[in-house]
Amino acid sequence: MKKVLVLCTGNSCRSQLAEGYLRHFAGTKAQVYSAGVETHGVNPKAIATMAEDGISISNHTSNHIDEYQAIRFDKVITVCDHAQERCPVFPTTAEKFHHNFPDPAKAKGTEEEILSEFRKVRDMIKAYSKEFVKNHL
Repeated sequence: MKKVLVLCTGNSCRSQLAEGYLRHFAGTKAQVYSAGVETHGVNPKAIATMAEDGISISNHTSNHIDEYQAIRFDKVITVCDHAQERCPVFPTTAEKFHHNFPDPAKAKGTEEEILSEFRKVRDMIKAYSKEFVKNHL
């Protein structure tokens, strides 16, 4: 079984969404983890928008990359430029992938406009995750 790590800055939104979808699409093909170069807690709007799509990430935790030093990952996906820049501090022989998704936590506007941005990013990550599993697992 492949081991996949999704990295983001704070492990609060994008990496949590990707972890949820990768687990969903990979099933028993992979063990999926997510972490940040910092930890900010799991964003409640990320939990809510995933629940709208039938996937629960309410039990996810915000983890720091250092927690996974002992795991030998096969694939590492960075989902923001900041994490990609800091990724070399994580020693790994894993195959690396990168896609810079917009940060929905930085959305401004009304509550509905902010939720709309979360949904937009969620759908982008869903499509990426589905293709990733199809092509790399």
